[in-house]
Amino acid sequence: MNTAPRGYPPASLAWSVWGLGALLYLIGFYQRVAPAVMTDQLMIDFSIGATELGNLSAFYFYSYVVMQIPTGIIADRWGPRRLLTAGALVAAIGSALFASAPDLWWANGGRLLIGASVAVAFVSMLKLASHWFAPQQFALASGLALVFGVVGGVIAGVPLRMLIEAWGWRSVMGVSAALTALLAVAIWLRVRDDPVDCAYASHAHSAHGSGHHGSILRGMAEVLSYRNTWILLITPIGIAGSVLTFAGLWGVPYLRQVHGLDTHSAAAITSLLLIAWAVGGPVLGTLSQRMGRRRPLYIWTTAAALAGWLVVIFAPIPIWLLIVTLLFTGLVSGNLIIGFAFAKESVPVRLMGTASGVCNMGPLLGGMLLQPAVGWVLDDHWLGATAAGVRLYDASAYQAGFSLMASCLVISLCLIPFAKETACQQSK
Repeated sequence: MNTAPRGYPPASLAWSVWGLGALLYLIGFYQRVAPAVMTDQLMIDFSIGATELGNLSAFYFYSYVVMQIPTGIIADRWGPRRLLTAGALVAAIGSALFASAPDLWWANGGRLLIGASVAVAFVSMLKLASHWFAPQQFALASGLALVFGVVGGVIAGVPLRMLIEAWGWRSVMGVSAALTALLAVAIWLRVRDDPVDCAYASHAHSAHGSGHHGSILRGMAEVLSYRNTWILLITPIGIAGSVLTFAGLWGVPYLRQVHGLDTHSAAAITSLLLIAWAVGGPVLGTLSQRMGRRRPLYIWTTAAALAGWLVVIFAPIPIWLLIVTLLFTGLVSGNLIIGFAFAKESVPVRLMGTASGVCNMGPLLGGMLLQPAVGWVLDDHWLGATAAGVRLYDASAYQAGFSLMASCLVISLCLIPFAKETACQQSK
């Protein structure tokens, strides 16, 4: 019998395999920002204020951040198929636990499981892309990954709010759990780690699993010995953390309570912020590449993001100008992509993966730290007003809470000039 590979896999097969992994990433982003449109129901159901709500949302980030480094290692040992299947199953369990939680403790546990499980999606997608796609298509697959994430964020805006109003947040989260479980089955049946498993030729240049796992701690220590690593880990805490804190939790109640918008309109505006963020990434990344410099554009766009948030937080502007300012702020906050490229180029090729994993923790740390911190400040400035069992916070309370975002951006802006320029060249 002739078992020689039949050539590279057809595009339809390759994209369907990769697309199932991308769907788990979509679900992960959906779950990341879903609490923003159910803040009132969560506060009522669990009898909590802003501090506890911020912490409930942040439990997703606690486990997601912790999983960033080991995910790459597990992907090498298990392969994407098993890792994505396990991730989807655990995400389904976490979603079901969150949907049926009798108290805050169980709800926190559900969010913790969701964050840990969906954290495997991005690395697994990249690993599948390196095997199923030609090298020149890898960048396209990476860019489309962000598109899938933003689609998940948009679904968690107005569509999710409408479903929640019709069926209740617990029922909707229960259906989300069932759909995620179905995805786990589809991944197991359809996804294969390499085209060779389907009798096609692989685009991967060499087999994985070369036995370097024992040097992980040494590699981490070496990556952290570079000054740029620390700067490019801390900087996104302010930049991306502000976007995730506003769009992912506090933006909707802020727009409702301070600007008098209905929940649908508020959710639509936060979705637009996420879309602008996604568009800004490839645009600014390409512009930086054409300039042949990383640091100048990173500095100026971070300064622009700080200016945008200061206007949003403190300026008494009409709602149309607020929307324009948020779109601008989201666009320039896409400089996150510059930071990823900057970090990768700052270390030798053999350390690129570790450096990327470490610096990818920055944006997630931003959401993890700022969401509960803003909630704590809101409660500290609460004047006692409630409506239907939900705490109401005035403009000064939100200004105090969102000032934490601006403060983190000031730190980011002060740090970037100390980063060593790579001139868009990989360190040797």
